[in-house]
Amino acid sequence: MRKRSTVLSMQVDQVTMPIFLDRVRGWASDSIGRYVCVSNVHMCIECVNDDGFQTVVNNADTVVADGRPIFWAQKLLGAKESEQLRGYDITLALCELAEKEGLKVGFYGSSQNVLDAMQLELKRRFPLLDMVYACSPPFRELTIDETQKIQGDINESDCDLLFVGLGCPKQERWMSENKTALNCTMFGVGAVFDFLAGNKDHAPRWMQQTGLEWLFRLLTEPKRLWRRYLTTNPKFVALLAGQLIKQSLRR
Repeated sequence: MRKRSTVLSMQVDQVTMPIFLDRVRGWASDSIGRYVCVSNVHMCIECVNDDGFQTVVNNADTVVADGRPIFWAQKLLGAKESEQLRGYDITLALCELAEKEGLKVGFYGSSQNVLDAMQLELKRRFPLLDMVYACSPPFRELTIDETQKIQGDINESDCDLLFVGLGCPKQERWMSENKTALNCTMFGVGAVFDFLAGNKDHAPRWMQQTGLEWLFRLLTEPKRLWRRYLTTNPKFVALLAGQLIKQSLRR
């Protein structure tokens, strides 16, 4: 039975890396479409602002705490054994699992150059990894024919694990919309494609552990991220404080 914490309006699974990998290993034995959301503050506030998106995330087969603030929120809400599972870390762990157990992996999203560079890096790390599918979709809304072709190509590749790098909230909506048409487990990993391709740098470990990874990303991509962090971070802190106060008053 899944254990979940409700962080504001987003339900986050209480999982550790071994539990998560065991869950995915079990899923790989069938051909049922599933999807995993890798949650951070941005996703949490998107859930608050958009009831439709909230449904998309809360209907996911697993939601992991990628961002340190989400992990801390889980702890404050009583999930003492849950772990932070960063999208980058679970991607590598899943590729290692796939290599060991003969699972086939695929990639959907980003540019062709990023996909090519990422696959070279993964091949270097996991020489026996079976990468059977990679698609850089057009940066526009797809036609019905294009959608059906992509669904067919993914299923024909016999892919077990599909990593989706379209960015939040687009990738979560895409996974939800395609769940019933696909025969694989999807993981919305956002910027991980760029990290593996070498296009973006990681925050130092101390910044990751102190919840300042967002600041590192803001400093490296100020034009793209300043508005998001200016609006989402203060709102998250204020709403979480209110949730914790209400929880303490009910005790």
